[in-house]
Amino acid sequence: MKVLVAGLGVQGRKRLAAAGGDVAATADPVAAGAQYRAVADVPLPTYDAALVCAPDDAKFELLRYLLGHGKHVLVEKPLVAADSRALDELSRLAAASGAACYTAYNHRFEPHVKRMRETVASGALGRLYCCRLFYGNGTARDVRASSWRDRGLGVLADLGSHLLDMALYWFEMLPRPFVLWSASRFENRAIDHAVFGAAGTPTLQMEASLISWRNEFSADVYGERGSAHIRGLCKWGPSTFTVRTRRFPSGRPEEATTEVAGPDPTWAEEYEYFKTLCRRGGGNLWNDVLLNEMLLELGRSIAQAVPS
Repeated sequence: MKVLVAGLGVQGRKRLAAAGGDVAATADPVAAGAQYRAVADVPLPTYDAALVCAPDDAKFELLRYLLGHGKHVLVEKPLVAADSRALDELSRLAAASGAACYTAYNHRFEPHVKRMRETVASGALGRLYCCRLFYGNGTARDVRASSWRDRGLGVLADLGSHLLDMALYWFEMLPRPFVLWSASRFENRAIDHAVFGAAGTPTLQMEASLISWRNEFSADVYGERGSAHIRGLCKWGPSTFTVRTRRFPSGRPEEATTEVAGPDPTWAEEYEYFKTLCRRGGGNLWNDVLLNEMLLELGRSIAQAVPS
Protein backbone atom coordinates (compact mmCIF):
# COMPACT_ATOMS: atom_id res chain seq x y z
CA MET A 1 0.00 0.00 0.00
CA LYS A 2 1.26 3.47 -0.90
CA VAL A 3 0.25 6.43 1.23
CA LEU A 4 0.14 10.19 1.02
CA VAL A 5 0.92 12.16 4.19
CA ALA A 6 -1.15 15.35 4.10
CA GLY A 7 0.21 17.81 6.65
CA LEU A 8 3.73 17.84 8.04
CA GLY A 9 3.19 19.35 11.48
CA VAL A 10 3.95 17.51 14.72
CA GLN A 11 1.43 14.73 14.10
CA GLY A 12 2.24 14.50 10.41
CA ARG A 13 5.92 13.89 11.16
CA LYS A 14 4.95 11.05 13.51
CA ARG A 15 2.70 9.52 10.87
CA LEU A 16 5.47 9.90 8.29
CA ALA A 17 7.87 7.95 10.52
CA ALA A 18 5.31 5.22 11.24
CA ALA A 19 4.47 4.70 7.57
CA GLY A 20 8.14 4.54 6.56
CA GLY A 21 8.64 3.04 3.15
CA ASP A 22 4.92 3.08 2.36
CA VAL A 23 5.03 6.87 1.88
CA ALA A 24 4.66 7.79 -1.77
CA ALA A 25 4.23 11.54 -1.36
CA THR A 26 3.83 14.38 1.14
CA ALA A 27 1.73 17.52 0.86
CA ASP A 28 1.65 20.66 2.97
CA PRO A 29 0.85 24.25 1.98
CA VAL A 30 3.75 25.76 3.95
CA ALA A 31 6.09 23.12 5.45
CA ALA A 32 9.59 22.91 4.09
CA GLY A 33 10.36 19.57 2.47
CA ALA A 34 6.81 18.77 1.35
CA GLN A 35 6.73 17.45 -2.20
CA TYR A 36 3.40 19.10 -3.01
CA ARG A 37 1.62 22.19 -1.71
CA ALA A 38 -1.91 20.81 -2.17
CA VAL A 39 -3.40 17.32 -1.94
CA ALA A 40 -5.20 17.90 -5.24
CA ASP A 41 -1.80 18.33 -6.94
CA VAL A 42 -0.70 14.79 -6.04
CA PRO A 43 -1.32 12.37 -8.95
CA LEU A 44 -4.11 10.02 -7.89
CA PRO A 45 -2.48 6.82 -9.25
CA THR A 46 0.55 7.29 -7.00
CA TYR A 47 -1.20 6.47 -3.71
CA ASP A 48 -3.89 4.21 -2.25
CA ALA A 49 -4.48 5.91 1.10
CA ALA A 50 -3.90 9.21 2.86
CA LEU A 51 -2.86 10.11 6.39
CA VAL A 52 -4.57 13.46 6.97
CA CYS A 53 -2.88 15.59 9.62
CA ALA A 54 -4.47 18.92 8.75
CA PRO A 55 -6.05 21.73 10.81
CA ASP A 56 -9.62 21.05 11.88
CA ASP A 57 -11.26 23.48 9.45
CA ALA A 58 -9.55 21.82 6.46
CA LYS A 59 -10.36 18.20 7.29
CA PHE A 60 -13.81 17.78 5.79
CA GLU A 61 -12.90 19.24 2.40
CA LEU A 62 -9.86 16.96 2.21
CA LEU A 63 -11.86 13.90 3.26
CA ARG A 64 -14.57 14.59 0.68
CA TYR A 65 -11.93 14.81 -2.02
CA LEU A 66 -10.06 11.69 -0.96
CA LEU A 67 -13.05 9.45 -0.27
CA GLY A 68 -14.70 10.71 -3.45
CA HIS A 69 -11.71 9.35 -5.34
CA GLY A 70 -11.79 6.02 -3.51
CA LYS A 71 -8.79 6.65 -1.27
CA HIS A 72 -8.61 5.13 2.20
CA VAL A 73 -8.22 7.78 4.88
CA LEU A 74 -6.73 8.01 8.36
CA VAL A 75 -7.51 11.43 9.82
CA GLU A 76 -6.22 12.90 13.05
CA LYS A 77 -8.77 13.37 15.80
CA PRO A 78 -11.09 15.00 16.53
CA LEU A 79 -13.55 14.95 13.66
CA VAL A 80 -16.01 17.54 14.95
CA ALA A 81 -18.85 19.02 12.89
CA ALA A 82 -21.41 21.64 13.89
CA ASP A 83 -23.87 19.78 11.66
CA SER A 84 -23.87 15.98 11.92
CA ARG A 85 -24.92 15.73 8.29
CA ALA A 86 -21.26 16.33 7.39
CA LEU A 87 -20.37 13.02 9.05
CA ASP A 88 -23.27 11.30 7.27
CA GLU A 89 -21.89 12.57 3.96
CA LEU A 90 -18.49 11.04 4.70
CA SER A 91 -20.16 7.73 5.56
CA ARG A 92 -21.97 7.72 2.22
CA LEU A 93 -18.81 8.56 0.29
CA ALA A 94 -16.83 5.82 2.06
CA ALA A 95 -19.58 3.25 1.48
CA ALA A 96 -19.93 4.18 -2.19
CA SER A 97 -16.22 3.80 -2.90
CA GLY A 98 -15.49 0.95 -0.48
CA ALA A 99 -12.82 3.09 1.18
CA ALA A 100 -11.88 2.84 4.85
CA CYS A 101 -12.37 6.05 6.84
CA TYR A 102 -10.69 5.95 10.24
CA THR A 103 -10.30 8.73 12.79
CA ALA A 104 -7.10 8.18 14.75
CA TYR A 105 -7.17 7.91 18.55
CA ASN A 106 -3.71 6.51 19.14
CA HIS A 107 -4.10 6.16 22.92
CA ARG A 108 -6.29 3.11 22.30
CA PHE A 109 -3.00 1.39 21.48
CA GLU A 110 -1.32 2.25 24.79
CA PRO A 111 -0.47 -1.07 26.52
CA HIS A 112 -2.21 -0.08 29.76
CA VAL A 113 -5.24 1.40 28.02
CA LYS A 114 -5.69 -1.99 26.36
CA ARG A 115 -5.17 -3.69 29.73
CA MET A 116 -7.90 -1.55 31.26
CA ARG A 117 -10.33 -2.63 28.55
CA GLU A 118 -9.44 -6.29 29.15
CA THR A 119 -9.78 -5.89 32.93
CA VAL A 120 -13.20 -4.24 32.65
CA ALA A 121 -14.41 -6.83 30.12
CA SER A 122 -13.23 -9.72 32.33
CA GLY A 123 -15.62 -8.72 35.11
CA ALA A 124 -12.79 -8.81 37.65
CA LEU A 125 -13.88 -5.46 39.11
CA GLY A 126 -17.49 -6.52 39.44
CA ARG A 127 -20.25 -3.97 39.00
CA LEU A 128 -18.65 -0.71 37.92
CA TYR A 129 -19.22 2.35 40.07
CA CYS A 130 -17.17 5.24 38.70
CA CYS A 131 -14.31 6.23 36.43
CA ARG A 132 -12.06 9.24 36.93
CA LEU A 133 -9.76 10.50 34.16
CA PHE A 134 -7.20 13.32 34.05
CA TYR A 135 -5.15 14.37 31.02
CA GLY A 136 -2.95 17.41 31.29
CA ASN A 137 0.01 19.05 29.61
CA GLY A 138 1.63 22.46 29.66
CA THR A 139 1.03 23.56 26.08
CA ALA A 140 -1.24 26.56 26.71
CA ARG A 141 1.23 29.08 25.27
CA ASP A 142 2.04 26.86 22.27
CA VAL A 143 -1.66 26.51 21.50
CA ARG A 144 -2.25 30.25 21.83
CA ALA A 145 0.63 30.93 19.41
CA SER A 146 -0.81 28.54 16.81
CA SER A 147 -2.58 29.95 13.78
CA TRP A 148 -5.51 27.54 14.19
CA ARG A 149 -5.48 25.56 17.47
CA ASP A 150 -6.70 28.22 19.93
CA ARG A 151 -10.31 28.31 18.83
CA GLY A 152 -13.59 26.42 19.01
CA LEU A 153 -13.85 23.86 21.81
CA GLY A 154 -10.22 24.30 22.87
CA VAL A 155 -8.95 21.67 25.28
CA LEU A 156 -12.27 19.79 25.12
CA ALA A 157 -11.62 18.89 21.49
CA ASP A 158 -7.86 18.47 21.92
CA LEU A 159 -7.54 16.35 25.07
CA GLY A 160 -11.17 15.90 26.13
CA SER A 161 -11.92 13.96 22.95
CA HIS A 162 -9.22 11.44 23.94
CA LEU A 163 -10.88 10.98 27.35
CA LEU A 164 -14.34 10.48 25.84
CA ASP A 165 -12.97 8.02 23.27
CA MET A 166 -11.06 6.12 25.94
CA ALA A 167 -14.15 5.73 28.10
CA LEU A 168 -16.14 4.59 25.07
CA TYR A 169 -13.41 2.05 24.29
CA TRP A 170 -13.54 0.65 27.83
CA PHE A 171 -17.27 0.73 28.55
CA GLU A 172 -18.70 0.52 24.98
CA MET A 173 -21.61 2.86 25.78
CA LEU A 174 -21.48 6.04 27.86
CA PRO A 175 -24.09 7.65 30.10
CA ARG A 176 -25.71 10.87 28.90
CA PRO A 177 -26.00 13.79 29.03
CA PHE A 178 -22.49 15.12 29.54
CA VAL A 179 -22.35 18.13 31.83
CA LEU A 180 -19.66 20.80 31.96
CA TRP A 181 -18.81 21.43 35.61
CA SER A 182 -16.00 23.92 35.07
CA ALA A 183 -14.45 25.66 32.06
CA SER A 184 -11.74 28.31 32.15
CA ARG A 185 -9.75 30.52 29.81
CA PHE A 186 -6.72 31.05 32.02
CA GLU A 187 -4.24 31.91 29.25
CA ASN A 188 -5.98 31.16 25.96
CA ARG A 189 -8.84 32.52 23.87
CA ALA A 190 -10.49 29.09 23.83
CA ILE A 191 -11.02 26.89 26.90
CA ASP A 192 -7.68 25.69 28.31
CA HIS A 193 -9.00 23.83 31.38
CA ALA A 194 -12.26 21.89 31.75
CA VAL A 195 -13.91 19.50 34.19
CA PHE A 196 -16.91 17.54 32.93
CA GLY A 197 -18.72 14.24 33.23
CA ALA A 198 -21.91 12.24 33.28
CA ALA A 199 -23.93 10.40 35.91
CA GLY A 200 -24.62 6.74 35.31
CA THR A 201 -23.05 3.30 35.57
CA PRO A 202 -20.23 4.00 35.74
CA THR A 203 -20.30 7.65 36.71
CA LEU A 204 -17.68 9.52 34.68
CA GLN A 205 -15.48 12.34 35.99
CA MET A 206 -13.09 13.90 33.47
CA GLU A 207 -10.57 16.72 33.57
CA ALA A 208 -8.57 18.07 30.61
CA SER A 209 -5.95 20.77 31.01
CA LEU A 210 -3.36 22.72 29.04
CA ILE A 211 -2.04 24.30 32.25
CA SER A 212 -0.56 21.19 33.84
CA TRP A 213 3.09 22.20 33.69
CA ARG A 214 4.22 18.60 34.05
CA ASN A 215 2.66 16.18 31.55
CA GLU A 216 0.29 13.93 33.43
CA PHE A 217 -2.26 11.20 32.74
CA SER A 218 -4.23 9.16 35.25
CA ALA A 219 -7.21 6.82 35.11
CA ASP A 220 -9.06 5.22 38.01
CA VAL A 221 -11.90 2.74 37.61
CA TYR A 222 -13.71 1.61 40.76
CA GLY A 223 -15.98 -1.40 40.97
CA GLU A 224 -17.71 -3.60 43.52
CA ARG A 225 -14.81 -6.06 43.81
CA GLY A 226 -11.80 -3.82 43.24
CA SER A 227 -10.26 -1.07 41.19
CA ALA A 228 -7.78 -0.49 38.34
CA HIS A 229 -5.42 2.45 37.89
CA ILE A 230 -3.18 3.86 35.14
CA ARG A 231 -0.43 6.37 35.79
CA GLY A 232 1.39 7.93 32.84
CA LEU A 233 1.57 7.42 29.07
CA CYS A 234 4.35 5.69 27.13
CA LYS A 235 5.26 8.86 25.25
CA TRP A 236 6.38 10.46 28.52
CA GLY A 237 8.33 7.53 30.00
CA PRO A 238 7.43 4.59 32.26
CA SER A 239 3.72 4.05 32.90
CA THR A 240 2.06 1.74 35.42
CA PHE A 241 -1.10 -0.32 35.64
CA THR A 242 -2.31 -1.37 39.09
CA VAL A 243 -5.16 -3.70 39.99
CA ARG A 244 -6.44 -3.70 43.56
CA THR A 245 -8.63 -6.47 44.93
CA ARG A 246 -11.08 -5.23 47.52
CA ARG A 247 -10.90 -6.59 51.07
CA PHE A 248 -14.26 -7.15 52.80
CA PRO A 249 -15.69 -5.53 54.82
CA SER A 250 -12.77 -3.07 54.63
CA GLY A 251 -8.98 -2.94 54.82
CA ARG A 252 -5.89 -2.66 52.68
CA PRO A 253 -6.48 -4.40 49.32
CA GLU A 254 -4.22 -6.85 47.57
CA GLU A 255 -2.33 -5.02 44.84
CA ALA A 256 -0.48 -5.96 41.64
CA THR A 257 1.37 -3.44 39.47
CA THR A 258 2.76 -3.76 35.95
CA GLU A 259 5.15 -1.17 34.51
CA VAL A 260 5.86 -0.48 30.85
CA ALA A 261 8.92 1.50 29.75
CA GLY A 262 10.32 2.09 26.31
CA PRO A 263 9.46 3.82 23.04
CA ASP A 264 5.86 4.86 22.39
CA PRO A 265 4.34 1.92 20.42
CA THR A 266 1.02 3.57 19.58
CA TRP A 267 1.85 5.21 16.24
CA ALA A 268 3.21 2.06 14.62
CA GLU A 269 0.43 -0.15 16.01
CA GLU A 270 -2.29 2.24 14.90
CA TYR A 271 -0.82 2.42 11.41
CA GLU A 272 -0.83 -1.39 11.16
CA TYR A 273 -4.45 -1.40 12.33
CA PHE A 274 -5.31 1.17 9.65
CA LYS A 275 -3.71 -1.02 6.98
CA THR A 276 -5.88 -3.91 8.17
CA LEU A 277 -8.97 -1.70 7.76
CA CYS A 278 -7.83 -0.82 4.24
CA ARG A 279 -7.63 -4.51 3.34
CA ARG A 280 -10.94 -5.58 4.84
CA GLY A 281 -12.92 -2.32 4.67
CA GLY A 282 -14.59 -0.39 7.43
CA GLY A 283 -13.82 2.49 9.73
CA ASN A 284 -15.09 4.19 12.86
CA LEU A 285 -17.32 7.06 11.75
CA TRP A 286 -20.03 5.75 14.09
CA ASN A 287 -17.58 6.55 16.90
CA ASP A 288 -17.19 10.09 15.56
CA VAL A 289 -20.95 10.58 15.54
CA LEU A 290 -21.17 9.70 19.24
CA LEU A 291 -18.15 11.79 20.23
CA ASN A 292 -19.39 14.70 18.13
CA GLU A 293 -22.74 14.68 19.95
CA MET A 294 -20.99 14.67 23.34
CA LEU A 295 -18.57 17.45 22.41
CA LEU A 296 -21.40 19.58 21.03
CA GLU A 297 -23.32 19.07 24.29
CA LEU A 298 -20.31 20.38 26.18
CA GLY A 299 -19.83 23.20 23.67
CA ARG A 300 -23.37 24.42 24.25
CA SER A 301 -22.64 24.48 27.97
CA ILE A 302 -19.56 26.65 27.36
CA ALA A 303 -21.59 29.11 25.31
CA GLN A 304 -24.16 29.40 28.10
CA ALA A 305 -21.83 29.46 31.11
CA VAL A 306 -18.51 31.03 30.04
CA PRO A 307 -18.46 34.46 28.36
CA SER A 308 -16.08 34.84 25.43
